[in-house]
Amino acid sequence: MELRLRAVRRRPRRGKLPSRTQECVAVSGNSRDWWLLNASPDLRTQLTAAAALWPGPGLRDTPVRGVLLTDAEADHVSGLTVLRGAAGLKVYAAPPVAAALTPLRGRLDRYGPWEWADSLADGGFVLPGGLVVTAHPVGSKAPKYLPDPAPDDGWVVAYRIQDLATGGVLVYAPCVGVWSPVLDELLTTADCALVDGTFSAPDEMGTAVRDGTGQAAMGHLPVTGPHGSLAALARHPGTRRIYTHLNNTNPLLDPASPARVQVTEAGVEVPLDGDEFAV
Repeated sequence: MELRLRAVRRRPRRGKLPSRTQECVAVSGNSRDWWLLNASPDLRTQLTAAAALWPGPGLRDTPVRGVLLTDAEADHVSGLTVLRGAAGLKVYAAPPVAAALTPLRGRLDRYGPWEWADSLADGGFVLPGGLVVTAHPVGSKAPKYLPDPAPDDGWVVAYRIQDLATGGVLVYAPCVGVWSPVLDELLTTADCALVDGTFSAPDEMGTAVRDGTGQAAMGHLPVTGPHGSLAALARHPGTRRIYTHLNNTNPLLDPASPARVQVTEAGVEVPLDGDEFAV
């Protein structure tokens, strides 16, 4: 097992598999106003690779209007620093996430004041560009960098995003520790879902399974197993299902691996960097 996982990590460096940046998504309802779903540490590279997100027409202008955070994990918030200096951005976050980021928020405001909003506000919110969003608590996993985080069911949220023009619905849930009825309900109404695929197996990182739910000790629901996300996604064959947030140990990154074949045969996709699709 260890040799296989090492091979998954090394093949991109040798040019045998495409390299990937850390997970981040951009959405728009009009192809002019763009909203980021989380902000990865690779954000500069990702923005540069997507022409629709290039700056302009003014010297300090950007088509990025803001960020929707699902949690306070470092790989989802560190890219906020890349956006410093872009005045007027709006960041949506659940209350415990916004509180955890208070020191960072103060530093960012020195470059250009941003507006911070509660993603869990009653009734959801409407984004410029024609997107209606609601946030739904799906986990209580606080980031490890906090020494004594307060328990809160809002540490992790999933977003339901509907395009007012097309009626299409996207569900975005890149951090899932345990599959819940909330996720089933969200996927029932979704045309497309981007779901946490961090680990293929619960013991992928050499850590023990926490309990009978199949949850990995690092707080991400594995893909495989009787309680894994693949079994849950099988209940929603009418939804386009896509795995995101894959760890560099995950054999799903290799199209020739048995794990990838299993997922593909189940009708679930593993995209490449830069993939685009309409809902």
